[in-house]
Amino acid sequence: MLTAGEVAGLIAAVACVVLVCFMIMVLVKLARLVTETTKMVSDLSDRVVPLLEDVAVAVGETNRQLVAVEAITRDIKQISGHAAKVSNVTQTLVTGPMIKVAAFGHGLRRAVGARSRGRSTSRVLERRRR
Repeated sequence: MLTAGEVAGLIAAVACVVLVCFMIMVLVKLARLVTETTKMVSDLSDRVVPLLEDVAVAVGETNRQLVAVEAITRDIKQISGHAAKVSNVTQTLVTGPMIKVAAFGHGLRRAVGARSRGRSTSRVLERRRR
């Protein structure tokens, strides 16, 4: 028969064997996981590198287009400044004389109207005197 110490030793040995088997299964699964992760990272890097190159080209083209847009914006700003100056000069040259002509025409109408009213008023007064 087995003594208590031998039974305890046998139980400990079986527990160690079970623990070792469990650890082997965990390590095998972990090895598979690491292998799959390595494959995925490799595939991802194969896909990402061309994408990054395309992004770099797109950013370069965008920067080139922005330089062109800045030049266009600067030219438009300059053109709008010139248009404002031309508008001011046109306003000064056209509206000043137009206002003077309108004022002259208005004064002439009033003078002619006052003169014609003055003649008719004087004729009415002359007729009353007679």
